[in-house]
Amino acid sequence: MSQSELACVYAALILHDDGLEISADNIQKLTAAANVKVEPYWPGLFAKLFANKSMDDLITNVGAGGGGAISSGGGGGGGAAAEAGGAADKEEEKKDEPEEESDEDMGFSLFD
Repeated sequence: MSQSELACVYAALILHDDGLEISADNIQKLTAAANVKVEPYWPGLFAKLFANKSMDDLITNVGAGGGGAISSGGGGGGGAAAEAGGAADKEEEKKDEPEEESDEDMGFSLFD
């Protein structure tokens, strides 16, 4: 991310936090006040973005990213074989889980 782009992001967040309109002029004023040189197209791009999207939506959905990969089970197989395979997987998961060790097993305690 370029310095100009990051400056515009921060400017947009400041404007949103203060309840002001996120416009190209306001973003330009904030970046100029911070002595950050910004390419002239960045403030306009951010103003257009926030004209269509709400800053609140972008903030609350920051971790919601794109969809994950979808794995399919392959071709159409027998139902009984698939169920048996699923049961075997569950048994393996139970076996793979490590048992929790107590302090007594290690020979020391955290608070000794």
